[in-house]
Amino acid sequence: MYELLTSNSGRIHVCGHRGHSIDYPENTMAAFRRAVELGGTSLEIDVVMSGDGDIVVLHDLMVDRTTDGHGFAEDMTAAQICALDAGGQFDKKFSGERVPLLSEVLAFAREERIGLHCEIKDPGNEDALIARLADLLDDTGAMDWFVAISFDHQQLAKAKAAIPGLRTEGITHARHVDPGGLVTRAGLDSVSVEADRFRAEDGHAIHQAGVAIRCHLPAPRKIAKIEQYGRDLRSVVGNWVAEGVVDTLSGDDVAYLRTLVDEFAPG
Repeated sequence: MYELLTSNSGRIHVCGHRGHSIDYPENTMAAFRRAVELGGTSLEIDVVMSGDGDIVVLHDLMVDRTTDGHGFAEDMTAAQICALDAGGQFDKKFSGERVPLLSEVLAFAREERIGLHCEIKDPGNEDALIARLADLLDDTGAMDWFVAISFDHQQLAKAKAAIPGLRTEGITHARHVDPGGLVTRAGLDSVSVEADRFRAEDGHAIHQAGVAIRCHLPAPRKIAKIEQYGRDLRSVVGNWVAEGVVDTLSGDDVAYLRTLVDEFAPG
Protein backbone atom coordinates (compact mmCIF):
# COMPACT_ATOMS: atom_id res chain seq x y z
CA MET A 1 0.00 0.00 0.00
CA TYR A 2 1.13 3.55 -0.76
CA GLU A 3 1.51 5.27 2.60
CA LEU A 4 1.23 9.05 2.51
CA LEU A 5 2.84 9.87 5.85
CA THR A 6 6.57 9.40 6.29
CA SER A 7 5.85 8.23 9.84
CA ASN A 8 4.05 5.23 8.28
CA SER A 9 6.11 4.64 5.15
CA GLY A 10 9.57 5.24 6.60
CA ARG A 11 10.53 7.26 3.54
CA ILE A 12 10.08 10.64 1.91
CA HIS A 13 8.42 10.15 -1.44
CA VAL A 14 9.64 11.59 -4.73
CA CYS A 15 6.71 12.55 -6.94
CA GLY A 16 6.99 13.15 -10.68
CA HIS A 17 4.67 16.04 -11.61
CA ARG A 18 2.93 14.75 -14.76
CA GLY A 19 5.77 12.21 -14.75
CA HIS A 20 9.37 13.20 -15.41
CA SER A 21 7.96 16.06 -17.44
CA ILE A 22 11.07 18.20 -17.68
CA ASP A 23 12.55 15.84 -20.29
CA TYR A 24 9.51 13.85 -21.47
CA PRO A 25 6.05 14.84 -22.72
CA GLU A 26 3.76 15.41 -19.75
CA ASN A 27 1.11 12.89 -18.72
CA THR A 28 2.37 10.17 -21.05
CA MET A 29 3.43 6.63 -20.27
CA ALA A 30 6.95 7.55 -21.40
CA ALA A 31 7.13 10.28 -18.74
CA PHE A 32 5.70 7.94 -16.09
CA ARG A 33 8.13 5.12 -16.87
CA ARG A 34 11.08 7.51 -16.82
CA ALA A 35 10.00 8.89 -13.43
CA VAL A 36 10.09 5.39 -11.97
CA GLU A 37 13.47 4.66 -13.59
CA LEU A 38 14.90 7.77 -11.92
CA GLY A 39 13.73 6.75 -8.48
CA GLY A 40 10.27 8.30 -8.30
CA THR A 41 7.93 6.64 -5.83
CA SER A 42 4.77 8.48 -6.86
CA LEU A 43 3.24 10.36 -9.79
CA GLU A 44 0.96 13.38 -10.06
CA ILE A 45 -1.39 13.15 -13.05
CA ASP A 46 -4.45 15.00 -14.36
CA VAL A 47 -7.67 13.54 -15.72
CA VAL A 48 -10.73 14.66 -17.69
CA MET A 49 -13.78 12.91 -19.13
CA SER A 50 -14.16 11.93 -22.75
CA GLY A 51 -17.44 12.42 -24.57
CA ASP A 52 -18.27 8.72 -24.31
CA GLY A 53 -17.80 8.53 -20.56
CA ASP A 54 -14.25 7.30 -20.05
CA ILE A 55 -11.43 9.04 -18.17
CA VAL A 56 -8.29 10.11 -20.03
CA VAL A 57 -5.03 11.44 -18.61
CA LEU A 58 -4.84 15.02 -19.80
CA HIS A 59 -4.11 18.30 -18.00
CA ASP A 60 -6.26 20.66 -20.06
CA LEU A 61 -9.94 20.45 -20.94
CA MET A 62 -8.82 20.92 -24.55
CA VAL A 63 -6.33 18.74 -26.39
CA ASP A 64 -4.64 21.54 -28.36
CA ARG A 65 -1.64 22.36 -26.14
CA THR A 66 -0.21 18.88 -25.66
CA THR A 67 -1.36 16.97 -28.76
CA ASP A 68 -1.78 17.38 -32.50
CA GLY A 69 -5.55 17.50 -32.04
CA HIS A 70 -8.01 20.33 -31.52
CA GLY A 71 -11.06 20.91 -29.36
CA PHE A 72 -12.53 19.87 -26.04
CA ALA A 73 -11.93 16.37 -24.76
CA GLU A 74 -15.60 16.09 -23.80
CA ASP A 75 -16.52 16.49 -27.49
CA MET A 76 -14.37 13.49 -28.48
CA THR A 77 -14.49 9.79 -27.77
CA ALA A 78 -11.77 8.19 -25.69
CA ALA A 79 -10.57 6.33 -28.79
CA GLN A 80 -10.24 9.61 -30.70
CA ILE A 81 -8.28 11.23 -27.87
CA CYS A 82 -5.99 8.24 -27.43
CA ALA A 83 -5.26 8.23 -31.17
CA LEU A 84 -3.74 11.72 -30.97
CA ASP A 85 0.00 12.32 -30.93
CA ALA A 86 0.88 13.53 -27.43
CA GLY A 87 4.65 13.59 -27.90
CA GLY A 88 5.58 15.31 -31.15
CA GLN A 89 4.79 18.84 -29.96
CA PHE A 90 7.19 18.36 -27.04
CA ASP A 91 9.98 16.89 -29.17
CA LYS A 92 9.87 15.10 -32.50
CA LYS A 93 11.69 12.12 -30.98
CA PHE A 94 8.54 11.45 -28.94
CA SER A 95 6.22 11.48 -31.96
CA GLY A 96 3.65 8.73 -31.64
CA GLU A 97 3.38 8.89 -27.85
CA ARG A 98 -0.30 8.72 -26.94
CA VAL A 99 -2.73 10.11 -24.37
CA PRO A 100 -3.27 7.23 -21.93
CA LEU A 101 -6.51 6.11 -20.36
CA LEU A 102 -6.69 6.33 -16.59
CA SER A 103 -7.23 2.57 -16.51
CA GLU A 104 -3.78 2.08 -18.07
CA VAL A 105 -2.08 4.30 -15.52
CA LEU A 106 -3.91 2.66 -12.62
CA ALA A 107 -2.65 -0.72 -13.78
CA PHE A 108 0.86 0.72 -14.15
CA ALA A 109 0.82 2.19 -10.63
CA ARG A 110 -0.32 -1.08 -9.13
CA GLU A 111 2.26 -3.09 -11.05
CA GLU A 112 5.11 -0.71 -10.14
CA ARG A 113 3.80 -0.23 -6.58
CA ILE A 114 3.91 3.56 -6.80
CA GLY A 115 1.51 6.19 -5.53
CA LEU A 116 -0.81 8.00 -7.91
CA HIS A 117 -1.97 11.54 -7.06
CA CYS A 118 -4.75 12.09 -9.57
CA GLU A 119 -6.07 15.62 -10.09
CA ILE A 120 -9.69 15.85 -11.17
CA LYS A 121 -9.70 18.62 -13.80
CA ASP A 122 -13.27 18.45 -15.09
CA PRO A 123 -15.72 20.36 -12.85
CA GLY A 124 -18.56 20.23 -15.38
CA ASN A 125 -18.58 16.45 -15.38
CA GLU A 126 -17.65 15.72 -11.78
CA ASP A 127 -20.58 13.39 -10.97
CA ALA A 128 -19.97 11.23 -14.04
CA LEU A 129 -16.23 11.28 -13.42
CA ILE A 130 -16.62 10.17 -9.80
CA ALA A 131 -18.92 7.33 -10.84
CA ARG A 132 -16.52 6.16 -13.54
CA LEU A 133 -13.58 6.50 -11.15
CA ALA A 134 -15.31 4.23 -8.64
CA ASP A 135 -15.70 1.56 -11.33
CA LEU A 136 -12.08 1.86 -12.47
CA LEU A 137 -10.67 1.60 -8.97
CA ASP A 138 -12.80 -1.48 -8.37
CA ASP A 139 -11.87 -3.07 -11.71
CA THR A 140 -8.11 -2.46 -11.38
CA GLY A 141 -7.77 -3.03 -7.64
CA ALA A 142 -5.64 0.10 -7.47
CA MET A 143 -7.35 1.83 -4.53
CA ASP A 144 -4.34 1.28 -2.24
CA TRP A 145 -2.12 3.23 -4.65
CA PHE A 146 -4.53 6.05 -5.46
CA VAL A 147 -5.18 9.54 -4.07
CA ALA A 148 -7.76 11.92 -5.60
CA ILE A 149 -6.59 15.54 -5.60
CA SER A 150 -8.17 18.87 -6.47
CA PHE A 151 -8.25 22.60 -5.81
CA ASP A 152 -11.98 22.07 -5.17
CA HIS A 153 -12.13 20.65 -1.65
CA GLN A 154 -15.92 20.33 -1.81
CA GLN A 155 -15.51 18.14 -4.88
CA LEU A 156 -13.08 15.96 -2.94
CA ALA A 157 -15.55 15.61 -0.07
CA LYS A 158 -18.21 14.51 -2.57
CA ALA A 159 -15.86 11.95 -4.09
CA LYS A 160 -14.86 10.63 -0.66
CA ALA A 161 -18.51 10.19 0.31
CA ALA A 162 -19.25 8.34 -2.94
CA ILE A 163 -16.22 6.01 -2.97
CA PRO A 164 -15.57 4.14 0.29
CA GLY A 165 -11.87 4.06 1.17
CA LEU A 166 -10.90 6.89 -1.17
CA ARG A 167 -8.07 9.11 0.04
CA THR A 168 -8.03 12.78 -0.91
CA GLU A 169 -5.47 15.56 -1.22
CA GLY A 170 -6.41 19.23 -1.29
CA ILE A 171 -4.28 21.62 -3.31
CA THR A 172 -3.65 25.05 -1.85
CA HIS A 173 -1.50 27.93 -3.08
CA ALA A 174 -2.06 30.00 0.06
CA ARG A 175 -1.01 30.03 3.72
CA HIS A 176 -4.05 29.61 5.92
CA VAL A 177 -4.61 31.00 9.40
CA ASP A 178 -5.34 27.54 10.78
CA PRO A 179 -3.73 24.93 8.48
CA GLY A 180 -4.54 22.06 10.83
CA GLY A 181 -8.16 23.10 11.03
CA LEU A 182 -8.38 23.54 7.27
CA VAL A 183 -7.31 19.98 6.48
CA THR A 184 -9.43 18.52 9.27
CA ARG A 185 -12.62 20.30 8.21
CA ALA A 186 -12.09 19.23 4.60
CA GLY A 187 -11.54 15.60 5.64
CA LEU A 188 -8.26 15.45 3.74
CA ASP A 189 -5.60 12.75 3.95
CA SER A 190 -2.95 14.96 2.36
CA VAL A 191 -2.39 18.54 1.28
CA SER A 192 -0.32 19.84 -1.64
CA VAL A 193 1.56 23.10 -1.01
CA GLU A 194 3.87 25.13 -3.23
CA ALA A 195 7.36 25.54 -1.75
CA ASP A 196 7.08 29.34 -1.67
CA ARG A 197 3.90 29.08 0.42
CA PHE A 198 5.18 26.48 2.88
CA ARG A 199 6.61 26.99 6.36
CA ALA A 200 7.87 24.37 8.79
CA GLU A 201 5.43 25.45 11.49
CA ASP A 202 2.54 24.83 9.09
CA GLY A 203 3.93 21.37 8.40
CA HIS A 204 3.96 20.56 12.10
CA ALA A 205 0.35 21.74 12.48
CA ILE A 206 -0.80 19.66 9.51
CA HIS A 207 1.04 16.60 10.78
CA GLN A 208 -0.55 17.02 14.20
CA ALA A 209 -3.88 16.69 12.40
CA GLY A 210 -2.67 13.35 10.97
CA VAL A 211 -2.48 14.69 7.43
CA ALA A 212 0.41 14.28 4.98
CA ILE A 213 2.17 17.05 3.01
CA ARG A 214 3.26 17.05 -0.61
CA CYS A 215 5.53 20.03 -1.24
CA HIS A 216 5.84 21.10 -4.87
CA LEU A 217 9.13 22.62 -6.05
CA PRO A 218 9.79 24.83 -9.07
CA ALA A 219 11.96 23.55 -11.92
CA PRO A 220 15.71 23.31 -11.21
CA ARG A 221 16.46 26.15 -13.64
CA LYS A 222 14.23 28.45 -11.58
CA ILE A 223 15.86 27.23 -8.36
CA ALA A 224 19.28 27.97 -9.91
CA LYS A 225 18.10 31.47 -10.83
CA ILE A 226 16.89 32.06 -7.28
CA GLU A 227 20.22 30.89 -5.89
CA GLN A 228 22.10 33.09 -8.38
CA TYR A 229 20.75 36.04 -6.43
CA GLY A 230 21.78 34.70 -3.05
CA ARG A 231 18.69 32.76 -1.93
CA ASP A 232 19.54 29.19 -0.87
CA LEU A 233 16.23 27.47 -1.58
CA ARG A 234 17.92 24.09 -1.87
CA SER A 235 19.08 24.20 1.73
CA VAL A 236 15.70 25.45 2.91
CA VAL A 237 13.98 22.48 1.28
CA GLY A 238 16.72 20.18 2.53
CA ASN A 239 16.05 21.32 6.08
CA TRP A 240 12.35 20.51 5.67
CA VAL A 241 13.31 17.03 4.51
CA ALA A 242 15.78 16.57 7.36
CA GLU A 243 13.24 17.84 9.90
CA GLY A 244 10.53 15.55 8.54
CA VAL A 245 7.93 18.27 7.99
CA VAL A 246 7.24 17.16 4.42
CA ASP A 247 6.27 13.66 3.30
CA THR A 248 6.69 14.08 -0.45
CA LEU A 249 8.77 16.33 -2.69
CA SER A 250 7.06 16.95 -6.01
CA GLY A 251 8.26 18.52 -9.25
CA ASP A 252 8.96 18.13 -12.96
CA ASP A 253 12.54 16.85 -12.54
CA VAL A 254 12.49 13.54 -10.70
CA ALA A 255 16.28 13.12 -10.83
CA TYR A 256 16.77 16.46 -9.06
CA LEU A 257 14.22 15.61 -6.38
CA ARG A 258 15.84 12.23 -5.84
CA THR A 259 19.20 13.88 -5.12
CA LEU A 260 17.59 16.21 -2.58
CA VAL A 261 15.93 13.38 -0.70
CA ASP A 262 19.02 11.17 -0.83
CA GLU A 263 21.18 14.00 0.51
CA PHE A 264 18.97 15.34 3.30
CA ALA A 265 16.62 12.57 4.43
CA PRO A 266 17.54 11.14 7.83
CA GLY A 267 19.11 7.71 7.59
